[in-house]
Amino acid sequence: MQFKHPEILYFLFLLLIPILVHLFQLRKFKKVAFTNVAFLENLVIKNRKSSQLKKWLILCTRLLLISAIVLAFAQPFFSNQKANTENHVAIYLDNSLSTNAKGAKGNLLKIAAQDIIDKTSDNTTYSLVTNDNVHYKISETELKKILLNIKNTISNLSINDVLLKLSNLNNTTENLLISDFQNINKDGFSSANLTLTVAQILPERKDNIAIDSVYISTDANAKNVVNINVKNQGNKKENVPIAIYNGDKLISKQTFSIEKNAQKSVPFAIENMNDFSGVVKVDFNDTFAFDNQFFFSINTNEKINVLAIGENNDFLARIYTDDEFNFVSSAIKNINYNNINQQQLILLNEVDKIPESLHKSLLDYAKNGGNLVIIPNEKSQFKSYNTLLQGLNVGKLLSKKVDSLKITKINFNHPLFKNVFDKKVKNFQYPSTNTFFNTKLNNASTIVSFENEESFIQQIALSSANVFWFASPLNKNNSNFTNSPLIVPVFYNIAKQSLKLSKLYYTLGQQNTIEIPTRLQKDDILTIKNEQSSFIPLQQTLQTKIRLITKELPNQNGFYTISKGNSKINTIAFNNPASESSLEYLNLNTIDNSKENIVISNSLKDGFNKIDNKYKVHWIWKWFLILAIVSLLLEILILKYFKV
Repeated sequence: MQFKHPEILYFLFLLLIPILVHLFQLRKFKKVAFTNVAFLENLVIKNRKSSQLKKWLILCTRLLLISAIVLAFAQPFFSNQKANTENHVAIYLDNSLSTNAKGAKGNLLKIAAQDIIDKTSDNTTYSLVTNDNVHYKISETELKKILLNIKNTISNLSINDVLLKLSNLNNTTENLLISDFQNINKDGFSSANLTLTVAQILPERKDNIAIDSVYISTDANAKNVVNINVKNQGNKKENVPIAIYNGDKLISKQTFSIEKNAQKSVPFAIENMNDFSGVVKVDFNDTFAFDNQFFFSINTNEKINVLAIGENNDFLARIYTDDEFNFVSSAIKNINYNNINQQQLILLNEVDKIPESLHKSLLDYAKNGGNLVIIPNEKSQFKSYNTLLQGLNVGKLLSKKVDSLKITKINFNHPLFKNVFDKKVKNFQYPSTNTFFNTKLNNASTIVSFENEESFIQQIALSSANVFWFASPLNKNNSNFTNSPLIVPVFYNIAKQSLKLSKLYYTLGQQNTIEIPTRLQKDDILTIKNEQSSFIPLQQTLQTKIRLITKELPNQNGFYTISKGNSKINTIAFNNPASESSLEYLNLNTIDNSKENIVISNSLKDGFNKIDNKYKVHWIWKWFLILAIVSLLLEILILKYFKV
């Protein structure tokens, strides 16, 4: 037994008062002379014994009364914890998008929040960890207020992240994890050293249809086609309505069927796709509603500026067509130096000698974020090229070799070939070259290699730009690479990556890079906004473009406008992460049962009950108060009915 106020026990010294009164009574027996008292002798003896018994009973009731009152005010209780121990419970509540689903009793997140509110205690301190916030050592009232206003977020935490956040909370007596444990591996619990009570919340339905992605293609009639990739989890679904809008305007509508646990592409032919704000909607009642809508945008983007410096640029002109590029071909003697810093990509195509004026202009161009492609010539002067390469701090030329080599190895994992190959090509018709240069380049990544493992195309990343080096001349007398299928994706993607134009859509919660071909004045900034909010993204000012980087913001799917002051530049679209649509959940029974610090609960209420039983306080002061009242009543009854 423990006491909340043990200092009150000092009042037990009051028990001395009735004892002293009993021992030092002032009443004295007085002898009265009487002639014949012999017959009264037995009666006197009995009366004296009854009187003594009555006095002892009254003393006991008074001692019991005082003791019971003192103990009641000291507030005794039974508990597994010490009276002066602060009960600090840490709760992780998963508020990711996947918990915005219907469970047996309603919305998973709302029901979980209400269950926590119902089980809170005013004598406990709480810490609440969610996917987007941490509330440390808050009261029961503060916890309830937060839970009543909790909302789903695009942020998601792994089990390791959750355990790390909980371990950083000091002096927690118990840790409760509440989640659906979507896409979680049981190995995440292997490193758990905290005392954990784990409760899982799961949706009632086990099927879902989601819009996974969108891409643009052309059909046999050269019409634009928007292809909607739909993913089905669960049984076969038939006659599912799907529609595409341009903003609020309905463009087309159809139905489709999809097999069990399958993916399908649903095409929509669109005639006019200029400045198209596309919204795709699937009208179907399933587990998740947030993935039945998808946003994408098509902007009339500015063309990419490409400058080719050299004598023979015909093959480049066929790649950089007028519909996507502003391509300019210039001989070394006709360069307009005023236009160099206006380019997103410059190709130095088989120049014998780089003039000093061009050398300085290219260094400034690369320093300010311009991408550069260098293709040497059989007659290229080492000193001239090394001056440029060393000025860029990328390396130098070592030697020239005349030898016939095949170009045989492709780095399929390089970003330049992203989405180019459906699979690794093994029966490729390898191009060849007769002359190549040995180089020593710093921090270069190989894109394509010769058969002797030497690099043919390399990329060197500078602080804000990229330099692409071709080890061999590409003229037809030296190489047949320009006739190879590789020629188009290599040069096309180099130019496309020189300016990262806005994509069809971006994913929330991930780092996204957007490059805008514009210039800003000294105090100008670009903002991203919609009707509800606006923010200033991280931005880097380069010579010919502004690079924007987003991650934490925005946090809601939909359309956003990139603006410079009051001028609109582009419309971009953001969508929820596709991973949140998964119906793959961790089976808690697979967690290692040998770990005594992890307790698995069948429900959220069961989890709280297990914690309550460990720290439950059994108050018994009421029983002592009842005992005091009973003692007082006994004394009254003794005084009234015990006759001496």
